[in-house]
Amino acid sequence: MQASIAVILCAAGSSQRMGGVKKEYLFLPESPFTVLGAALSAFVSCPRIGPIAIITPPGEEEGARLALPAERCSGGLLAGSRILFAAGGPTRRASVHNALLRLEQCHPSHVLIHDGARPWIKPELIEKIIDAAIKFGAVIPALPLLETPKELMPNEPAAEGPTFIKRHLRRSSLCAAQTPQGFKFPELLAAHEKAAEREQNEKLEYTDDAEVWGEFVGQVAVISGDPENRKITYPEDLRR
Repeated sequence: MQASIAVILCAAGSSQRMGGVKKEYLFLPESPFTVLGAALSAFVSCPRIGPIAIITPPGEEEGARLALPAERCSGGLLAGSRILFAAGGPTRRASVHNALLRLEQCHPSHVLIHDGARPWIKPELIEKIIDAAIKFGAVIPALPLLETPKELMPNEPAAEGPTFIKRHLRRSSLCAAQTPQGFKFPELLAAHEKAAEREQNEKLEYTDDAEVWGEFVGQVAVISGDPENRKITYPEDLRR
């Protein structure tokens, strides 16, 4: 059976480190696209991609629509319901869960989940993620760490002075995760249902979908990411 691929673009954050300016709606320098529009365009250009759900802060769907490139929304993308919108939740995991529920009506076999603040994603990497998700069930792109990581001891809230190292980690066994992360859709939705229940009962928080999959489904494959597939966090990140 041929795979059907859906996409979730995460754009529900507050952009506090951008000074409160919604980074996904900013135009890229010397580009006709906004940050969100550039990310959307990369996925739309892939013929295997079907419905695309964009997560926005609650009540900001119209702002997201205005940030999308007109040529990508012509020809029925919005009118034909290929692009859907989902309201963000209190956490990233809850936001993705909302989008998965929104996409459930489309019955995709797989889903790619991408940061809307990564505008330089290339179609070639998208295609590799699709292939690996179909083959392995779950996959993320990642880059090797260039600097040596350290695990820190927890600080007391009122403590003064330096923080101390708890463990010296080996960077050869670590990586820096990127998006899009790709998964089998039904299994990921079921895993999010379990994660939501556990978060509520145990007061914890899952930070990304690979962690949710690893906790409730199984192993996640890793393929080489792209150094140009950077995430915009600070104003200076807009410059390539």
